[in-house]
Amino acid sequence: MSAPQHFRAAVEAGDIEAALATLSPDVVFHSPAVFHEYRGIESVGGLLRIVFETFEDFRYTDQLSGDADAPVHALIFRAKVGERELEGMDLVRVGADGLIADFTVMVRPMSGLVALAQALGPKVEAAGIHHAG
Repeated sequence: MSAPQHFRAAVEAGDIEAALATLSPDVVFHSPAVFHEYRGIESVGGLLRIVFETFEDFRYTDQLSGDADAPVHALIFRAKVGERELEGMDLVRVGADGLIADFTVMVRPMSGLVALAQALGPKVEAAGIHHAG
């Protein structure tokens, strides 16, 4: 099973630590809400823990990839933040070490993205997580 498949299975099992174990120590995370990226397992792990706690009714609905060994995978999801429903995509790129090296999240519709940003902003700030740049 590839790192993206392990990540998905861990998230679906509610095991954030197992999900984080699929990430490279130097992982780069691209947020749907801010232009600057987050770098390193400490920052990205902290951010993903907060996201994990914020989403409600999170579920992956599809997975797209060329094959099991493809370096790029798209994990399509649906979730709620408060009263707002959203759908999105985790676009993950696997590095030479087999771990997830690059993680980009895209969310729609705009109202869902705004609700997510408003819910996460204070939590991320309180946790002291800073983006690169």
